Amino acid sequence: MAQLEQFTTPVDAVLSRMRALEAALPARDGVAVFNRVYLAVTEAVDRRIDAGDFPDRRAAITLDVRFAERYLTAVEPPGPDRRPPACWRPLLQFRRHPGVRPLQFALAGINAHIGHDLALAVVDACRTLGCAPSELEDEFDRVGDLLVSLEERIREDLMPGPDLLQIADPLTHLLASWSLERARDATWAAARALWALRDMPDVTAEFTDRLDAAVGFAGRMLLTPLSA
Repeated sequence: MAQLEQFTTPVDAVLSRMRALEAALPARDGVAVFNRVYLAVTEAVDRRIDAGDFPDRRAAITLDVRFAERYLTAVEPPGPDRRPPACWRPLLQFRRHPGVRPLQFALAGINAHIGHDLALAVVDACRTLGCAPSELEDEFDRVGDLLVSLEERIREDLMPGPDLLQIADPLTHLLASWSLERARDATWAAARALWALRDMPDVTAEFTDRLDAAVGFAGRMLLTPLSA
């Protein structure tokens, strides 16, 4: 009971789990690199919720927590009968590869979390709140706007080398093939499709599996080692 009392909101609980991961992982670990990014995003969302920037506070908290829980379930140590989703496996497999750069780890995590987890989190939140995705669109857009601004900062902070050399850097060409804006648009379409298919479990399962595999493929490309 004492452990539960320290959490004032469900967001505090997921923030605590992210901070525990940060403390437990080596700084260069690929999951740790993404975790630092996502921790900053979740802290920013929490501050904006507290400041009243989200008109529907309950909806914002529910979406934020369902979203974070999918990431944490994927990267925390799995049980004997559970495998991480396909979208997270490339990052988990390459997390210690010396030829993968920190920016690649950060964007591969964003790809998995936005491309796959966010669509499913929207559906999770809709079921919890008893609403349709259209009623969460404002919260979805506000969280997405935070992620886009953070992605720009991540690219500036983690992109190596002086500006004049970036054109020749293979990392520049690799990352130019992926866009968070496009991923976010595709995720909203996927969330709406999953909601429309909610009464057809077989079709929903196939759609989810194919989404997971496609996002995992993109993540594997983002993690192409650029040195030995």
